[in-house]
Amino acid sequence: KKENMANKGPSYGLSREVASKIEKKYDAQLEDRITEWIMVQCGVEKPEAGKLGFQTWLKDGIVLSKLINSLYPPSEKPIMKIQASNMAFKQMEQVAQFLKAAENYGVVKTDIFQTVDLWDGKDLAAVQRTIMALGSIAVTKHDGFYKGDPSWFHRKSHENPRDFSDEKLREGKNVIGLQMGSNKGASQAGGTGYGRPRQIINN
Repeated sequence: KKENMANKGPSYGLSREVASKIEKKYDAQLEDRITEWIMVQCGVEKPEAGKLGFQTWLKDGIVLSKLINSLYPPSEKPIMKIQASNMAFKQMEQVAQFLKAAENYGVVKTDIFQTVDLWDGKDLAAVQRTIMALGSIAVTKHDGFYKGDPSWFHRKSHENPRDFSDEKLREGKNVIGLQMGSNKGASQAGGTGYGRPRQIINN
């Protein structure tokens, strides 16, 4: 019952049981991999080890903004203004800019953390999940902007679905059919299909 109440909204707060489950989802090994990638990708300094250090490192949105910008050509950076600030709403605003840019890059909504997950430390495992998804897409794109060891992230088996309309997918299926010879013998060349019935009727 406590768990259900905790999930109803912020007014109930997190029960110890729920908080413990969230705590267990956080992966210290992933922390190392993510930290190493971000350092290589955008040349930032290493954070303090542990969850708190990880949270503090990303909390103001500066490192995250540099990360997403590093995956684009200099002329196409999605976040034009990265500014240090001690004001909470400015930091949260910068984190929100990163989240929007990450979604535009191809990270699906279900893999996007909420600002409070990072800022209030409510679910740092969700933060890890977003960055891992971002890394996977960067490796899969293979456009020259990913830095680091490609084995750090799994290549996605499918490209970003937004790149393909239903029409293009149908066209692709037709091409595959032709390549496999499924249409062999279906050609109307020579007029043997439509011409002969007319001749019979006319005679």
